[in-house]
Amino acid sequence: MRAKIVIALLAFAVTLPALAADAPLKKIRVGFTGGLCEGPVQIAHEKGFYAEEGLDAELIKLQAGANFEAIAADKIDASFGLLATLLQPLSNGLTIKITTGLHTGCDKLLVKPDSGIKTLTDLKGKRIGVPSLTSSPIMFTRRGLAAAGVKVGDKDAEVEFVVFSNAELPLALSKGAIDALAANDPVASVAAKANNLTVLLDSARDEPYKSQYCCAGYVSAKLYKEDPAAALAYTRAVQKASAWIQEHPDETTQIQVDKKYVAGDPEFNATVLKTFKYIPSAKGAYDAFSVIANELKDIGILRADLDADKLRDNSVVLLPGVVYE
Repeated sequence: MRAKIVIALLAFAVTLPALAADAPLKKIRVGFTGGLCEGPVQIAHEKGFYAEEGLDAELIKLQAGANFEAIAADKIDASFGLLATLLQPLSNGLTIKITTGLHTGCDKLLVKPDSGIKTLTDLKGKRIGVPSLTSSPIMFTRRGLAAAGVKVGDKDAEVEFVVFSNAELPLALSKGAIDALAANDPVASVAAKANNLTVLLDSARDEPYKSQYCCAGYVSAKLYKEDPAAALAYTRAVQKASAWIQEHPDETTQIQVDKKYVAGDPEFNATVLKTFKYIPSAKGAYDAFSVIANELKDIGILRADLDADKLRDNSVVLLPGVVYE
């Protein structure tokens, strides 16, 4: 019901500035990497929400982790990303504007059921496999461990992070090369099901993470400055798509697989997608940014002298005519 209300609000919201209704569709390049949780970017195209907002959106497939490079090189105008992975690049000068939170949940920390690891503190002295040292899974894991009292700073870490590809992580765990693995969904859920793994920490189910927006829509600073109407239109389109996904998760995953956005089994993917909350909120991104930034400062990922509120206010824009709450 909440998602239906969101769509209704978007339908009647005041849009200033806005693309003229009788104007030709504005071309915009939207980058995506093919993740399950990127549904809003994909569904906005498939369900015509970009066109409804006056956009002719070209979806550009990127390699995992290439979004920042593509937007810096002016190869795309907008994209979708995990907030925890955006903060460090933003502190180093990444020129984007985050315009809305899109959903919660999508990272998991897994262990073998016979590992003897029952709590986060049991991971002291252990090796944790991650897809990269800048990925959302490692950020999520470091936040969770730090909250549990496990040191994760670069100079005093009580765990070791080891990089393996997503395809290699389950094998590395089974062979004992690592003691736990951290991954995004659906990789994490597929690995858990195929290898009978235990979920030690889940951003979709465990507080406080399940109440925080993990993923957001953003536009290039150039687009925001030169064509704020297009930035607004993109934001409204992906907000509409997010709300639609909340009401139609099974149809969403079927579309994703049929259109080759996402691999895997649509039915299984839907069980994963249903653990996320696709309730778009500009304020959700704004609030989560502050929480995550301060935690990453405490951990040592962000500079201790960084003004987190200033970085947030420079990075997150609250546009008129979008779903705010």
